[in-house]
Amino acid sequence: MPRFSISPITAIRQFIKVRELIAQLIWSEVAGRYRGSFAGFLWSFINPLFSLAMYTFVFGVVFKARWGLSTENTFDFALVLFAGLIVHGLLSECISRAPYLILGNPGYVKQVVFPLEILPVVVLGSSLLHAAISFLLLIVIWSIAHEGVTLATAFIPMLILPLSLIAVGVSWFIAAATVYFRDLAQLVTFISSGLLFFSPIFYPVSSVPEPFRACLEFNPLTYVIERVRATLIGGDIPELKGYLIYLLISVAVAWSGYVCFQKTRPGFADVI
Repeated sequence: MPRFSISPITAIRQFIKVRELIAQLIWSEVAGRYRGSFAGFLWSFINPLFSLAMYTFVFGVVFKARWGLSTENTFDFALVLFAGLIVHGLLSECISRAPYLILGNPGYVKQVVFPLEILPVVVLGSSLLHAAISFLLLIVIWSIAHEGVTLATAFIPMLILPLSLIAVGVSWFIAAATVYFRDLAQLVTFISSGLLFFSPIFYPVSSVPEPFRACLEFNPLTYVIERVRATLIGGDIPELKGYLIYLLISVAVAWSGYVCFQKTRPGFADVI
């Protein structure tokens, strides 16, 4: 039975070696989503605009919800909410598709030469592209509504980096574990919903009773959502110490997921 390296250096070299294959699969993933539709790739821009219009109507017009910002207009609640939903959407899409990456590609599993470990990376790449488009629209609209944005918004990609590591790490773990425990696929939907409602997307952390705030801190989305909003609204630059701690945790999660995937990988072909 073959053994696969868990060395981080070997892994990085392997991903660099197959970078063109990863890029091709990401593009195929993006193109395949809109294949046959009239607007094609434009749906990547139209979908977030429709979502933002819907949030603005429901929360800004119907519920008249407010975050309590000093200069808050009608649809600021929707914009701040949209920022949180983009972050959640990135992680949610990765972990929601992870259970089927191996189970849905038995042909790849039986090809010894195909680098199975890139499948979660491909999904992450596709998700990052759509998240980038949504962030671009958010920044442009916020800039128009508030007469510009601060340079702190340039730190948003830096904040997304550790979340991306967590997303791919958890995806590696779920993709491998689902091969042996099929029930995990059913739990992932519940986990994704839990991440949505137990993070400060629909409400600020300050509105949560003090005894329960620690629960939100365990949610990997909380740090990113809070910092993204701080850079966008207040022009705050992320504090270095907190960022480095979060980055180290995300590296540990990514590495743990990769080790789990490589250790269990030799048995995939026997189970599928």
